[in-house]
Amino acid sequence: MNEAETRAEFIDPALKAAGWGVLEASRVRREFVIAPGRILGGGRRAKGKQADYVLMYRNTQLAVVEAKAWDEHVTEGLGQAKDYAQLLCLRFGYATNGQGIYEVDMHTGIEGYIAQFPGPEELWQRCFSTAHRWRDAFAAVPFPDKSGSWLIRYYQDIAVNRVLARISDGTDRILLTLATGTGKTSIAFQIAWKLFRAKWTLQRDGLRQPRILFLADRNTLANQAFGDFTSFAAFEDRALVRIDPEEIRKGGRVPKNGSVFFTIFQTFMSGPGDTPYFGEYPPDFFDCIIVDECHRGGAKDESSWRGILEYFAPALQLGLTATPKRDENVDTYEYFGEPVYVYSLKDGINDGFLTPFKVKQISTTLDDYIFEPDDEVIEGVAEPRRRYVEADFNRSIEIEERERYRVQLFLNLIGATEKTLVFCANQKHALVVRNLINTLSPSTNPLYCVRVTADDGALGDQYLADFKDNEKTIPTILTTSQKLSTGVDALNVRNIVLMRPVQSMIEFKQIIGRGTRLYDGKDYFTIYDFVQAHHHFADDDWDGPPDDPEPSGLPRPDTVRPLVTPQDRPEGLVRLKIKLADGKLRRVQNMMATSYWNPDGRPMSAQEFLISLHGVLPEFFRDLNELRRIWSVPDTRKTLLQGLADKGFAREQLVEMQVIIDAVDCDWFDVLAYVAFATAPLTRLERAELAFQASDQTLTSAQLGFVEFALAQYVAHGVDELGLEKLSALLKLKYGNAIADAFALLGQPEIVRALFVGFQRFLYP
Repeated sequence: MNEAETRAEFIDPALKAAGWGVLEASRVRREFVIAPGRILGGGRRAKGKQADYVLMYRNTQLAVVEAKAWDEHVTEGLGQAKDYAQLLCLRFGYATNGQGIYEVDMHTGIEGYIAQFPGPEELWQRCFSTAHRWRDAFAAVPFPDKSGSWLIRYYQDIAVNRVLARISDGTDRILLTLATGTGKTSIAFQIAWKLFRAKWTLQRDGLRQPRILFLADRNTLANQAFGDFTSFAAFEDRALVRIDPEEIRKGGRVPKNGSVFFTIFQTFMSGPGDTPYFGEYPPDFFDCIIVDECHRGGAKDESSWRGILEYFAPALQLGLTATPKRDENVDTYEYFGEPVYVYSLKDGINDGFLTPFKVKQISTTLDDYIFEPDDEVIEGVAEPRRRYVEADFNRSIEIEERERYRVQLFLNLIGATEKTLVFCANQKHALVVRNLINTLSPSTNPLYCVRVTADDGALGDQYLADFKDNEKTIPTILTTSQKLSTGVDALNVRNIVLMRPVQSMIEFKQIIGRGTRLYDGKDYFTIYDFVQAHHHFADDDWDGPPDDPEPSGLPRPDTVRPLVTPQDRPEGLVRLKIKLADGKLRRVQNMMATSYWNPDGRPMSAQEFLISLHGVLPEFFRDLNELRRIWSVPDTRKTLLQGLADKGFAREQLVEMQVIIDAVDCDWFDVLAYVAFATAPLTRLERAELAFQASDQTLTSAQLGFVEFALAQYVAHGVDELGLEKLSALLKLKYGNAIADAFALLGQPEIVRALFVGFQRFLYP
């Protein structure tokens, strides 16, 4: 029997006999998708993670079961069971072939054969040997799933359970660290929902629903949580309260009727006279405070925001952050403690819950500047021997031609309709860049590019709302300075342009997070780095240790020692304005290097991919003849390409490698053969001519005609045109929709298939 038959006839009945799916509150989740797999491009993903069974009791996942066919060894799936149990943070894993059952206890390391599956209650007692009032109360509350349309992801489930376990144990300061875009608001909702339904309060008497405060530092974050219809909307409207200064002024007092309150630090710290609004609540009013983006200052000793947290000291305080511990946020970690769970950017991309990215590092001969007498001083006084570096531009010196050159450069690289965020030095610079984009872009819409900064107020907020609306194409580009580094939950951001230095790794990762949201048809997003910000990838704890990025060929502006120490001037003071001498702009040159996100969690240039690829190819074939045999057959070629993609060498990287080895018109076979065996590549046209000449002479003229047509598509578009999944499309393309006519000319379907597969072996003689 195959695996499906074994499961249906033996494994499913064995689980049922043990009480799974029979005993109340028990559930068997079959084909449990843990993660969909990293996005590879072209609608393809790397192989995802899917468990055969996950056993649940009292709304809690307890064990994973991996099944194999009847004639395979009982422990054939044990490795998978252990991997999935570890990933899901489950104590027990099981492997079975329908004839025997093998158990592993991930906590004790004890493993061995057992006679039958343990039942739900037995497994619960083994996982939780002693009763605990609040743990059991939280477990009794199911996650709201809106008839299955709200699905909690595996890492979110772990994060929620880790927090609830700490709450059950009496911990009152808790921290979660999860990458931007992984759903921290959803996690906050699930925790709030469990507390609310279980009637957990500071008194821990179960007599009332708790009062929960969601505290952010920006209105966009509070508004997103308050209006998030995929999460907090599960609460009744009357339970949700938005604490707004205008509403307080109208009502004459702070709102107190409700269960879940949303506000920002700035609102709570304001108020009439010397009394902040938060002081109008008793210190024990809130049972739980959830601090979103808590690294942004709320826990720092020197921050006035700290006063809010200290005032509500009796409350359970949960910090949410996207950043690991660093010097600049160490106070946050000291206040909340070490995170109870961490889910990184690397994890999110490799699991397929976040969009991967590539980085274009751009250097120009105008990256730094020394005044020359033929340049015109429009304003200020030039210092003849001073070297102005990136940190000086648009602060102490302005050269409009430099900004125009950079804007034109990235406009030539991005799609005209692709939503793009441009980070500028300050608000004035964002205004200049906005005007340049609207002047140089092909769009005639005056709102094609708009500025969204603190000074833009309500109008800027409306621009941002329109930008985030995936049904709207205008505005297409937003310029900003600081405001959009957090709080922008826009799914379809395709480009991020860095036109100002990013000194903080934390801010850099937040900026990266603006593009990581998933969106249909979005295979990756691109970071255009004009300011050498890519060195922030060197972050061992977060994304894995990177190698040095590929050098651009020009000196890094921040490593060139200035002749005169740069002096930053406050925004608004007179600065130096320069107009370049006539013709100088035409001599400006740029160099660009592209790097991609690889499965190890670091950017890697295409040249580095060549070296890495050479190291993994022996896993797939031993010699050139074996590569030919694999590549000549569509099925085995597809398997090889999938295997390479799972290792991080997807089609996009193979295309890039074609450029590097000067083989753009060649087959990907030639890339692999060149990397592995240093063989000279042939063009697809040369291969097609060889294949047509070698085609079986017994073929009919119609069959030869189809072979010639298929080879022409291969020459024009590449080896993907020769996949079996393309056969039907090729027949329709040549013969129209009358497929029956094609079979009448070429033979029955099995003959056409053999014809299509057969000529391909002649492509790789």
